[in-house]
Amino acid sequence: MLRFYAYKGCDSCRKARKWLNQRAVNFEEIAIRDTPPSLDELKQALQINGLKPLFNTSGIDYRQLDMKDKLPGMSEEEAINQLAENGNLIKRPFLTGSGISLVGFKEKIWDQALS
Repeated sequence: MLRFYAYKGCDSCRKARKWLNQRAVNFEEIAIRDTPPSLDELKQALQINGLKPLFNTSGIDYRQLDMKDKLPGMSEEEAINQLAENGNLIKRPFLTGSGISLVGFKEKIWDQALS
């Protein structure tokens, strides 16, 4: 089953949820701030998407933690651990499952990945 990490106040998450429901995609919704994706899910996302796309670069936590300057000096492991500890740093929505890892909502990309 797909795991859909989202934040209730996120417009992109609402659009993605509606899109998934319209296509009758079976998923479990998880509050990303309360329960960030697991290290394994984040490592899969890293392999598929690369590191920088996993970060919510427009988020308050990203700016407050000065991640723009810190991220280039971090190892992938340190960066992934940072994401696992703080769901606010993760670009959302975050959809994961067997061989699937989608970050942010781009309808064309989601359509290709889920068809």
